[in-house]
Amino acid sequence: MAASLLGLKIWAAWETGSVAVLGSLADTALDILASLVTLFSVRLAAEPADDQHGFGHGKAEALAALFQTWLIIASAIGIAWQAIARIGAGVEPANPELGIGVSLFAICATLALVAYQRHVVRQTGSVAIAADSAHYTSDLLLNGSVVIALLLDAVLGIRGADPVFGVFIALWLAWHAREVAVHAIDQLMDKEWPPEKRDRFLHVAESHPELRGIHDFRTRTSGTQDFVQFHVWVDADMTVAEAHRVMDEVEDKLMAEFPNTEVIIHPDPDGHPAEER
Repeated sequence: MAASLLGLKIWAAWETGSVAVLGSLADTALDILASLVTLFSVRLAAEPADDQHGFGHGKAEALAALFQTWLIIASAIGIAWQAIARIGAGVEPANPELGIGVSLFAICATLALVAYQRHVVRQTGSVAIAADSAHYTSDLLLNGSVVIALLLDAVLGIRGADPVFGVFIALWLAWHAREVAVHAIDQLMDKEWPPEKRDRFLHVAESHPELRGIHDFRTRTSGTQDFVQFHVWVDADMTVAEAHRVMDEVEDKLMAEFPNTEVIIHPDPDGHPAEER
């Protein structure tokens, strides 16, 4: 879908000379590159742990995302430079009907793609596809802004609307790059889960009747794989076999609620002091 839209937008940008269409073209080109890089990184991240990578390869996705941010920022700078140079020059986009038509087609095609992606997410629960779907949803706004820019500039005669919208599109691309970078850096720095996810996890874990409490709780995410480790207090008179049974039961409940999560539990006798972090 992205490849088809790229071809149409190259044609529309060449024929119209619109900065807004050029910005939309750049975003679609980045969509393709991002999808290819994501495909490679997701395949690498799905590789099982080996002797050299005991925790798997999940951070390949975060490294790929950082690479994408540099491409997005470079594209945003180029579009903004082109748009600023045209502000006040009085250059009117040619053949605006073509740019509007291509953008409207892109909106319809993207709506179909997003609908299919959401269907796949419901069937598979894929985090990667859910994120990709969110990105394409934002493209709907981008294509809509191109239509508005061309209508204002070339149809309604409000000169300068096209390059002004080009600047806003460049700023939007830069903001998107920031969001991608923050998410990638959070994974690389092993940032803790959001509070609501941590609380939900703890609620499930603490529901086992034989646990006396949880402490030293730590979480992180690597690609699509989550990792959790924590200590639990249990009856000091429990045998090793009984404690092992309780840990297995806790893990089974957690895996049912939090699939694709690696859980490490360390049992402590009740009354044992918690470690300070």
